[in-house]
Amino acid sequence: ALLLAIAYLGLLRIAANNEPLPPEDPNQPLDQLPNTRQVLLSGLHYLLPVVVLVWCLMVERLSPGLSAFWGSVILVVIVLTQRPLLNWMRKDGKHNYGSFKEGCIDLREGLVAGARNMIGIGIATATAGIIVGAVSQTGVGLVLADLVEMLSMGNLLLMLLLTAVLSLILGMGLPTTANYIVVSSLLAPVIVTLGEQHGLIVPLIAVHLFVFYFGIMADVTPPVGLASFAAAAVSKGDPIKTGLTAFYYSLRTAALPFLFIFNTDLLLIDVDWAHGIAIFIVSTVAMLIFAAATQGWFLTRNKWYEGVLLLLVAFTLFRPGYWVDLVVDPYQSTNPKVMTQTLESLEPGDVLRMRISGEDSVGKMREFSVLLEVPEGQSGQDRLDALGLETYQQDEKTFIDIVAFASPAEAAGLQFDQQIVDVRITVERVRKEWMWIPALLLFGLVVAMQRRRVAKELRLASA
Repeated sequence: ALLLAIAYLGLLRIAANNEPLPPEDPNQPLDQLPNTRQVLLSGLHYLLPVVVLVWCLMVERLSPGLSAFWGSVILVVIVLTQRPLLNWMRKDGKHNYGSFKEGCIDLREGLVAGARNMIGIGIATATAGIIVGAVSQTGVGLVLADLVEMLSMGNLLLMLLLTAVLSLILGMGLPTTANYIVVSSLLAPVIVTLGEQHGLIVPLIAVHLFVFYFGIMADVTPPVGLASFAAAAVSKGDPIKTGLTAFYYSLRTAALPFLFIFNTDLLLIDVDWAHGIAIFIVSTVAMLIFAAATQGWFLTRNKWYEGVLLLLVAFTLFRPGYWVDLVVDPYQSTNPKVMTQTLESLEPGDVLRMRISGEDSVGKMREFSVLLEVPEGQSGQDRLDALGLETYQQDEKTFIDIVAFASPAEAAGLQFDQQIVDVRITVERVRKEWMWIPALLLFGLVVAMQRRRVAKELRLASA
């Protein structure tokens, strides 16, 4: 408390040493911005409630409600005491900041304005509660996987789009923690299950970030959009228009969660330090290029074909493996009958990709893919035993006979009597990062074209 008081007095001293801001006329049109430095120095003490809020949340580990309470208490103290303290600190007498009584009036008006602004947010929260209650009480979340599978008709990209839309719906009106719990428990298993059926095996953290991104995006998406209502209350704008504008801006970054799914390197999964630094730098450049393409302006206004080229460059920098996959298949199929020989030819730590068909743990017929890491072993049979698998042949097909308890095979969801349809191993091919070079060269071409056009415009303007 003593340190907080010293910081408060120090920041007030900075405000007192600067010329006070002129009074604001609410009827005057806002056609020019105030001086940033002057505004910042005169109001640094208003950052203290935010500091207290973050301190209570991160250091004291208080609940969000109690943390907001202490932040509000500090703000009330500032509103009541800043005027007399500023008068005391400013010795020249050129400006009268007001008295303690005026601070009480500011507090009363602030409480009234805050209550009015909360009316719209309260109505939006209540409306969202109806939707959340309907989802949780009717059990509709339990059939989301079947719904998405039916609507997507086996199309992987359409499945991700439908999951994103459902995440938006389920995230409406929920605070951040509850939002994550709902979308991760209801929709993350949808991507995992349907992805396995279509050969897309993604780390669980990438799946959770995908659904959580669109769940949080619901905060700015009409008709609920609680963050948009809060922003509109501050800016005195229309909540729906504010939400539509925020949703439009959010759509520009909606491609990033899809990149988490298709390029897990962006999440620094299984990368070394050098590779991680390179990915960080290239991804930053790609985000800037993507922003330039979507906003229609780089060095100058983009031509339509320049926007297309910039999007192509950004896509290549984000997911270079797409072009390599078109040329060389990343996996080579082998006959499941010779799986022991396949395991013997691989190095420990290599990944074995298996396509499985049969009943799952609840007796439902499905076809899915699993990844198994090749264990240590002297021979292929030793490695197969270490995986916890025993197989048998029937009618030229390979079936699982026994799955050992607490084995990697059991952890992957394999069951006895399931058929091993295909076994695929990773093939040696050119590193996907080489695709960054032609992408950067194409980006250099766009830069050259725009610089030439800018120079021409400057010559015409000066003529």
